[in-house]
Amino acid sequence: MGRLVGLDVGDSTIGVAVADELGLTAQGIGVVRRATLAEDLHRLEELLVPYPPERFVVGLPLNMNGTIGPQARKVQAFARILEEHFRVPVESWDERLTTVAANRTLTETGASRRKRRLVVDRIAATLILQGYMDRHGGPRR
Repeated sequence: MGRLVGLDVGDSTIGVAVADELGLTAQGIGVVRRATLAEDLHRLEELLVPYPPERFVVGLPLNMNGTIGPQARKVQAFARILEEHFRVPVESWDERLTTVAANRTLTETGASRRKRRLVVDRIAATLILQGYMDRHGGPRR
């Protein structure tokens, strides 16, 4: 069986997290620096070799009032391509304020601004996936 994979998709990076083998906790595994769509998908494939995806959970950056804006539309388009490319289901998850929460956590731990820049997307992906798993009661089998 594959794993749940969480993604925080931005214009310049994609944060990546995976569920543990039991599907209970999320761990950040890396960040893909965006280039071309083909290169982005290839880098995701490489990163996920040890964690074959069963389902993707993609953070959807809704506006604060819950509407879908330009960035959310970009993420939805990427999610459709992701589903077609990997041939596994892709679900979206409301990610409002996830990056804010990730930055706050890093600041509270005393991480430097440089360190925060390097890991914030990975932590945001972890928060997206963990929120999804918590809401859905753990593994989806």
